Amino acid sequence: MFRRLSDTRRLWHAARVLARNDALFPKEYESLLPSWARLTRRLLGSGHAKNRSAPPGERLAQALESLGPAYIKLGQVLATRADIVGDDVAFALAQLQDRLPPFPMAQARAVIAQSLGRPVDTVFSALSEPIAAASIAQVHDGMTTGDPPVRVAVKVLRPGIAVEFGKDLSAFAFAARLAERFVPEARRLRPVAMVDTLAASVAIELDLRMEAAGASELEERTRSDPDFRVPHIDWSRTSDSVLTSEWMEGISVRDRAALEAAGHDPKRIANLVIRSFLTQALRDGFFHADMHPGNLFVDAEGRLVAVDFGIMGRLDVPMRRFLAETLAGFLARDYLRVAQIHYDVNFVPAHHPVETFAQALRAIGEPIFGRSAKDVSMARLLQQLFDTTRRFDMQAQPQLVLLQKTMMVVEGVARGLDPDFDIWEASRPVVEKWMIERMGPEGRLRDAADGMSALGRAAQNLPQLLKNAEIISAMLAEGGVRLHPESALLIAEAQVARTRHVRIAIWIAAGALGLLGAIALAPLI
Repeated sequence: MFRRLSDTRRLWHAARVLARNDALFPKEYESLLPSWARLTRRLLGSGHAKNRSAPPGERLAQALESLGPAYIKLGQVLATRADIVGDDVAFALAQLQDRLPPFPMAQARAVIAQSLGRPVDTVFSALSEPIAAASIAQVHDGMTTGDPPVRVAVKVLRPGIAVEFGKDLSAFAFAARLAERFVPEARRLRPVAMVDTLAASVAIELDLRMEAAGASELEERTRSDPDFRVPHIDWSRTSDSVLTSEWMEGISVRDRAALEAAGHDPKRIANLVIRSFLTQALRDGFFHADMHPGNLFVDAEGRLVAVDFGIMGRLDVPMRRFLAETLAGFLARDYLRVAQIHYDVNFVPAHHPVETFAQALRAIGEPIFGRSAKDVSMARLLQQLFDTTRRFDMQAQPQLVLLQKTMMVVEGVARGLDPDFDIWEASRPVVEKWMIERMGPEGRLRDAADGMSALGRAAQNLPQLLKNAEIISAMLAEGGVRLHPESALLIAEAQVARTRHVRIAIWIAAGALGLLGAIALAPLI
């Protein structure tokens, strides 16, 4: 009972803040609202909003920023759901800057001492006042103890942040359950599942060891890249509430004038932002998924430096191939090929003719050719593609949702550096290189080697397969194979599922048994 009252109070406060920013029931949609919504809009005072001249997406972003950490994270999740909030609002939310006032130095030192289990002065010989503060943590400039001391960045979790997030997430879940219960249209949008996704993301970000692990993995994967840097993690000074990493000097990519004054070419940096992101996504299948201007810098040597690894994305090999071939298909204006790619990975049900789907893709691609590069957005193209595939019964792909959201952000960064930025020409070398490496002769040999490795792993199990074959032979001699009812049910479920991995395993096992049979029969022939 008390929990529901608390949830209701927090939701009412949020509604008032949203209304004061004319972001709850925006004026642009007033004529489409039902009578009760128009009345609620007036009662909450939406008509007196101070920033009514700003677009709806910007007003919503400002309101969410003012409501605090959990609402900022909610906005970041909504930025991935253009199907719910619309393209323009999603784009505005993707630009959300996670900034809050810092907490006192005394509290930061207390968190460090408690989390690391040592007095602060035995870990850091110097620790500055906060130099940046966000919803979950703040960053300090520090020097390690030891000889010689090393300059580091020290990220400290906000005291009590887990409790505050818990209260807001509880209110979100309460609202989502009410929506699904009483608003039929809301059930299609699955708000409960969205809140669950947000809660899972926050749980990872509240443990700074997970962020440190993401940074460490990205550093390993990009170590040989000459134009991209990731700070090294100091694991001896890192815990669930403290993250210590190498200090990185650089100029923010948002400061074009400072970049030019330092001798850097903004056009080159714009290309570097896009190519670094696509290289991570396609080559490594592991990418920085929060590449907003506050997290990107340029060092003295002109290298792109990334920080803040709380949100990372992954793409498996089939999804990387799908992405690369889709982009390459659009670059070549081969819409039938792009359509076939979707069918090859079973994204579009076979009852839709592939030629009809290709026709729909042509309607997306053709309008962008012949237009100025600054008027063509790859992020918008991907969003249109996803919208079209939904009309052809394609299910949402979680890996691609985060990728598309990140693409919107990095494209915005690139255009901020170069208003005439051509994202297609910037992307082409990365896509073509991946296609050559993965689809050319060397790539085919690599795939074949992977297949032989899988066969080798299967061969390790041949003794057990032989034993199983002997048992089956004995059972057949006794009158047939007898299956436990639960085993029969599991086999039936596996047959229905017909997953690719199961089929491959069956093929390998069948091939191995066939080979053994041929070897066993050879002396008798």
